[in-house]
Amino acid sequence: MERNTPAPAVSATTHRRGLFADNEPFVSGWLPSSGAHEIYYEECGRPDGKPCVILHGGPGGAINPTMRRFFDPLKWRMTLFDQRGCGKSRPNASLQDNTTWTLIEDIERLRVHLGVEKWCVFGGSWGSTLALAYAITHPERVDSLVLRGVFLLTEKELSWFYQDGASMLFPDAWERFCAPIPEAERGDMMAAYHKRLTHPDRRVQAEAAAAWSQWEGDTISIRGPEARPSKFNEIDFAIAFARIECHFFVNRGFFPANWVLDNAHRIRGIPGWIVQGRFDVVTPMDAAWRLRKAWPESRFEVVWDAGHASTEPGIVDALVRATDQAFAL
Repeated sequence: MERNTPAPAVSATTHRRGLFADNEPFVSGWLPSSGAHEIYYEECGRPDGKPCVILHGGPGGAINPTMRRFFDPLKWRMTLFDQRGCGKSRPNASLQDNTTWTLIEDIERLRVHLGVEKWCVFGGSWGSTLALAYAITHPERVDSLVLRGVFLLTEKELSWFYQDGASMLFPDAWERFCAPIPEAERGDMMAAYHKRLTHPDRRVQAEAAAAWSQWEGDTISIRGPEARPSKFNEIDFAIAFARIECHFFVNRGFFPANWVLDNAHRIRGIPGWIVQGRFDVVTPMDAAWRLRKAWPESRFEVVWDAGHASTEPGIVDALVRATDQAFAL
């Protein structure tokens, strides 16, 4: 450890905070984009509360009711939306005009539509990537950042999870992931899956999507496969998730190599919290550690008994404490 790099905080295993009470949207609807997409969004919590926007993972995931529960609904005005091609946004699973930059445009369009001046931006996994990209592009619109399972979308991270790395920890799950791909194509698993996930035959897409989604589901939590999100078993969700995720990954996030860290100086004045599971296999701690060094003002907490899933008790505790602290700014 470098002399001037503070050690990360380590979460306690007792007296942990839980999620806030479930709460229903007070507004929901679709916002047209600049193109063919219509973005589904919800507002929850207190209409005159402190604004935040909650970014789901993937790319290709969708919002869900649990995501509302990391913020105190009596204090926060929460905005959630399904990114292009995801969830209730239309058209489903579409890859057209679906890039990091068009998603950033959507966040800004939504902010203006809702009359928000600045907001707290919350995201985990791919949501952390998008949150960072948005904050780098529009730092004047970001009040604070709360990030979990940091993902910088670098070649190193993609290779770890989709080629050679996590496969050594989960050889049984990796074997299932490789099963739909002929031996001759396994030297580039993302390219092999992309070919199938963009195939005109939906049956080919469905087979590839099921295996792609299962690989992530099998590795997401230290609690084992039973912690896999149930939506991964729904074929429509799996196809959208796998198609969009693979589309972003084969295009390396649509930004230059190491773009996030190279531009981290643009967020140096923004207060932030980084929460990282020590045993996160999907987005290993190396990325969060490098971000912390590039953004030393951020508060960095390692949860020792957690993997990648946002619902693991230690992750919940750290994120709830972070949103409480962000409210107090």
